Amino acid sequence: MFKIACQEQLLPGETLQEKWEFAQDAGYDAVELRGKGGLHFRDRLPELRKARADGVVMPTVCVDMLHFFGAFDDDLRRDAIEQMKSQLSVIGELGGLGAQTPASYGMFSRRLPPFDPPRGEERDREVLLEGLAELGEHARSEGVTLFLEPLNRYEDHMVNRLEQAADLIRAVGLDSVRIGIDSYHMNIEEADPSAAILAVASLIGHAQVSDSNRMQPGAGHLDWPAWLGALDAAGYDGYLAVECRTTGDPVQAVRSIPPFLRRASLPHRPAG
Repeated sequence: MFKIACQEQLLPGETLQEKWEFAQDAGYDAVELRGKGGLHFRDRLPELRKARADGVVMPTVCVDMLHFFGAFDDDLRRDAIEQMKSQLSVIGELGGLGAQTPASYGMFSRRLPPFDPPRGEERDREVLLEGLAELGEHARSEGVTLFLEPLNRYEDHMVNRLEQAADLIRAVGLDSVRIGIDSYHMNIEEADPSAAILAVASLIGHAQVSDSNRMQPGAGHLDWPAWLGALDAAGYDGYLAVECRTTGDPVQAVRSIPPFLRRASLPHRPAG
């Protein structure tokens, strides 16, 4: 049975302790944190230490910044790397597993004019490998993992499919860098999401979930039994971290997710 986490902004409550109380009652096993830029996540350390002491389970952090380690601008790229190092250190201090980040978000898409990015594919790859190597070494020193998240083609032009992330991770050659898969982006990019999961099974380190329309699982048309079945067959034993928007009453929507995912992950037994 999968462990299920919920990103903190989706949970009602003013404090992490209040959010955790709701999360447990709703059937969640953990809270996924959000790491804003400006070293904001580091500045939350007193709050996070207190939450951990009070029993809040916080295994992962998902980056929430305006620029990322694949940025075109050298200064922005350098800042993103330092921010990610800080987030990896904080989640390591909390006894967590790691931090998830895309290569970029909203920086460029070949699907929209002017279609040709200001940096070529060869240099893109150099930048990504340099960043992953530096962040991976830092993650290893902190005893945590960096999760590289492929985004859909409209949000990033460099890493869209699991096989692309796997290629970069194999080139870097560090066990501290793994793929952070996301069901929403896979729904857009992967011709066969289940096959894509199985093809890179050994490199999957984290999983985020939302439905085909970016809403809560169960509100779209994603084939959850197939997707979860592939993840189970891949031997994944991490968390399913809910990162979504919601339809209907937001509290009820968040409550609906754990039972839905647990039903969807049950083995299918033919009638008769």
